Amino acid sequence: MNDAARTERESPPLPEMLRPLFWDAEWSAVDFNRNRTAVIERILNLGNEEQLAWLRRNVSLDEIRAVVASSRRLSRKTARCWQNFFGLREEEMRCFGMFSTNPDNLF
Repeated sequence: MNDAARTERESPPLPEMLRPLFWDAEWSAVDFNRNRTAVIERILNLGNEEQLAWLRRNVSLDEIRAVVASSRRLSRKTARCWQNFFGLREEEMRCFGMFSTNPDNLF
């Protein structure tokens, strides 16, 4: 499936393997369509290889890149990783300009 088709179709339900990333939320309330950016940020910050693979299969690289560039909720470590992956400059990434004091309190 190409990246364009992936962003146009309805989002898939979140698989059970992502539940541990949302320990602070009622799992049934975590809606990928309504909280898409927050879910992507959480997976980027805390996800393991399997969880990141799910993200890549279900979200286009363009959308992930847009979240990386616009997010203020990525940890410095996560931001540096994805900065290198996408070849972004610090000036292109909001998270280097300002950090949230509690990035995990999203839900």
